[in-house]
Amino acid sequence: MTQNDGELESLVRKRIRALRVAQGWSLEELATRARMSQSSLSRIENGQRRLALDQLVTIARALDTPLDQLVETAADDVISSPMIDGARGVLRWPIKADPGMTVVRQRMTDPPPDSPSRLRAHPGREWLVVLSGTAVLLLGNRRFRMETNQAAEFPTMLPHAIGAEGGPCELLGIFDRDARRGHQRDKDTPKEEQPWP
Repeated sequence: MTQNDGELESLVRKRIRALRVAQGWSLEELATRARMSQSSLSRIENGQRRLALDQLVTIARALDTPLDQLVETAADDVISSPMIDGARGVLRWPIKADPGMTVVRQRMTDPPPDSPSRLRAHPGREWLVVLSGTAVLLLGNRRFRMETNQAAEFPTMLPHAIGAEGGPCELLGIFDRDARRGHQRDKDTPKEEQPWP
């Protein structure tokens, strides 16, 4: 066995124990769910028994986690830098685990649009949090005032827009693939009419 194999095996053992503890299960409870003896599971967690693929599959199922996540190695590229759109005042980070997801940070100074006809709708979901200041989220016929640290999540098929209230605000948003595409199509829309970002 190579050094890397030993490191992976040690990592998998730690994950099994950590997932079991996170569920609040004793060795006996997980062993029962995995249909194995408590002593076998204990030896697996402590490195006194070799890991076998069939046991890993059984343990992963008992922990309700995909096998690939149980044996996944740590990536070297865990740090990413934002893509900067200076013209729109936006920083974007793609989420590597789900290339369709994007994280966006934006500073807003303009209030939300005053005309319902300027609200946009498109497929997808958005999640956002106010990092500083006060924002106003227009969602269909409703108006939500959002203070620092408050978050909102909504389907983007509802006509929506967001803006600042009483001064600048800073937002962090997460967009699924469809919501991101919807906002990319809005790039041709004049900046003052864009819902965000």
